[in-house]
Amino acid sequence: MAEVKIAAEPRTEFGKGAARRVRRANQVPAVIYGHGAEPKHVSVPGHELLLALRTANVLISLEINGKSELVIPKAVQRDPLKGFLEHVDLLSVKLGEKVTVEIPVNVEGELAPGSNLLEHVLNTLPVETEATHIPEGVTVSVEGLEAGASILAKDIELPKGTTLAVDEDAIVIQVVSAQAEAETAEEEGETAAAPAEEAPAEA
Repeated sequence: MAEVKIAAEPRTEFGKGAARRVRRANQVPAVIYGHGAEPKHVSVPGHELLLALRTANVLISLEINGKSELVIPKAVQRDPLKGFLEHVDLLSVKLGEKVTVEIPVNVEGELAPGSNLLEHVLNTLPVETEATHIPEGVTVSVEGLEAGASILAKDIELPKGTTLAVDEDAIVIQVVSAQAEAETAEEEGETAAAPAEEAPAEA
């Protein structure tokens, strides 16, 4: 995984007002956690951080007062309407350190002929891996799969040094019949539309 370098500045003012001032300067308030140390409050250039976060589990080298610190995104808070970054929690990591993250599950191939639907039970796969070698994702082939088939977590080939952090029998992807899906939706609709039974009148 490529490492992204971003310059950050320490923050000494806190609260909503201070956070708004940081955002007005096109910066994003952030907090760095990890290794039992006290949380570090910093501000990070908004545009650079937004570009970096386009890569899942991106490894960021923050340059703070002439020192570098490796971090990965832990939690990202966005404005619900405009989508801009409001706040980011970052996890400090070290070379060789293992972390638990979720990586995207990508699908390739065509299902068997027929009206079948592909259901993503898990869009991301929890794994344990080296913080500085987090896979960008895993690719699963669904070529020729028929209705009723499923792919379990243990069926997915993981990169070297990466292990599952979820039950190996967890269903990641399954193939369902489009007709069965339609019948289930129709039954649910009829149930919702059915009038409630009247309570018996009291004597």
